[in-house]
Amino acid sequence: MDHHVTVFKPYPFKEGQKIFIEGSKRSGDWEVIGVSETKVTLRCPISKKEVNWDRFCYYSEDKDMKWPSD
Repeated sequence: MDHHVTVFKPYPFKEGQKIFIEGSKRSGDWEVIGVSETKVTLRCPISKKEVNWDRFCYYSEDKDMKWPSD
């Protein structure tokens, strides 16, 4: 029997991407500055703070928007 299933795929980050994260403690504007099999390194375009986190994002949508946001 078939069931309705929601499938999540890890987002394929690429160095140099400008991203905006919504709805988490990591919310805000970031630039991808490093990617490995298990980690992603991001830099805030305002403070220049760099963070190295386990890969956590999943694809949601693409849209044109101001970056960095106000």
